Parts: sequence; C-alpha cells; structure tokens
Amino acid sequence: MPIIYRKYEPPHIDPDVTTGKDHAPGPPDARADIAERDLTAIRRLISQDLSEPYGIYVYRYFIYQWPHLCFLALDDGDSGTGSSYSVNEQATTSIEDKAHADTQTQKDNLVGVVVCKLASHRGVKQRGYIAMLAVATAYRGRGIATKLVRMAIDRMIEDGADEIVLETEVDNESAIRLYEKMGFIRSKRMHRYYMNASDAFRLVLPVKVESTIRYCVLADEFDVGPRSVAD
Repeated sequence: MPIIYRKYEPPHIDPDVTTGKDHAPGPPDARADIAERDLTAIRRLISQDLSEPYGIYVYRYFIYQWPHLCFLALDDGDSGTGSSYSVNEQATTSIEDKAHADTQTQKDNLVGVVVCKLASHRGVKQRGYIAMLAVATAYRGRGIATKLVRMAIDRMIEDGADEIVLETEVDNESAIRLYEKMGFIRSKRMHRYYMNASDAFRLVLPVKVESTIRYCVLADEFDVGPRSVAD
C-alpha cells in the first residue's frame, strides 16, 4: 500500500480564550479522548527505539503547542505487518464523524512520525528543534524518515527558522547519516547526555547566514564537522 504523508490535525479542544466558550464541533470530552488516543499511538511508535522514556506530558508539550510541526506517515490499509498503530480513528458518534471526517479514517495506520517545535532561543531569533523521529521497523529503508524530516524542515523554514537543531546518540549511525545528507553538521559532543550514560552529538542545520557562520566556527572548534552532505 502507498504511504500517505500529512500534517497532524488535532481535534480542537481548547476553549475560546475571550469568551470561555468552546466553538468546535463535537463534545469536548470526546475530542479530548481522541487527542489522547492520538498521543498514545504516537508515543507507542516513538517509544520502541528511545534511549530513555518520555512521559505523556512531554508529548503533550510538543504536539499540543506545535501540532503543525508534527508530521505523520500513514499506511492507507492493512499491510499485514502488525507493526503499525492506529491514529485519529473515526469516532462512533455522528457528530464526531462530522468533526473529523476531513482528517482521519479507520484504516489509517501510523508507521512514521516526526515531532518538532519552533521557538526563540537565546541570541537566536527562531530555533527549530526536531524532538522525536520514529519509523516502524517493518517500514524502514523506504525513505519515510527522510520525507518526514524534509516536510518538517520545509515548514520550519517557511515559519522563519534561523537554524534547526537536534540531538542523537553518537553510535546511532543511521540517524547521523540521514541528517548529514540533509545538510546538518555536528556542532558538539555532549558527554553522558542520556539516562543510559551514552554521549550525544548536537546536529545543526544553519538556515540564515548568521547561523551558518557561527556553526562553521563551532564545527572547527570541536573538530567534528562539517561532514559530507553529498551522498
């Protein structure tokens, strides 16, 4: 089956801040339940490869505040792999069906996800951050991770990112190759960064000229890059 890529579309569960009234269609409790089921599906997929566990509040922090920077890869049908997770399943009541018919179907199976944020950081006007990336084991090797990261990068650049950063374990060679092919450079090595005491590389994709100059200097200082991005 073909893989479908799309931005995550959360149910609208926040009340209007000026009136205190909820204008979104469908019962608020039902929409909150759908949002939590979405988070559960995303969390299950990401957790399969994490070096350290993330609590549900971490997922809420990223996905509820920056839903437009969460992109999904969906297998539109039953692939028979048993390794995909349902997300945004259709609710059983008619009002919920109407509220979500444009973004979800019962057969959409989550096989890949990238979760990001974009916010001001210290002297940088806007820093994009790739917080989580995961692809179901049976779906790896198809370019799904590259497609998801590219969608996220394009959106963060469109939204004014000066640079985009992430951390990955120093022995995660497949992730490092993926990001370096997309133009990321290693800015520094962080010792015992993860709970399992493994080191991490901070990878940076400079977008604006100022960020490019700064990280070229840092790369020389830490003697870790830049690396080849031509492959």
